[in-house]
Amino acid sequence: QVQLVESGGGLVQPGGSLRLSCTASGSIFSIDGMGWYRQAPGKERELVAHITSGGTTNYADSVRGRFTISRDNAKNTVYLQMNSLKPEDTAVYYCNAYVTTQFRLHGAYWGQGTQVTVSS
Repeated sequence: QVQLVESGGGLVQPGGSLRLSCTASGSIFSIDGMGWYRQAPGKERELVAHITSGGTTNYADSVRGRFTISRDNAKNTVYLQMNSLKPEDTAVYYCNAYVTTQFRLHGAYWGQGTQVTVSS
């Protein structure tokens, strides 16, 4: 069993910053890609940022230059530093990880989501 637990969401004013964290735990042998997705009310879930185990990153056009994804492989943790936040960044943010378990099973796992609200 693998669990992903997110933290760091909240209410912030436009132009402000937040840092999200997500830690994976359980029967983990290795973690390949890790990423952050978001879903706003009435919209599809979309990829925000992704990082490979080697550190290669990819961003949605809407956040490139404002958000930074990073990871600590020793801690099985991925971070999302969000700067210059805009009201349109308001959404539930979900962590995702592609995990190989100790039983050598592969699969994608999701966190429970953390709310980010950008409003004055």
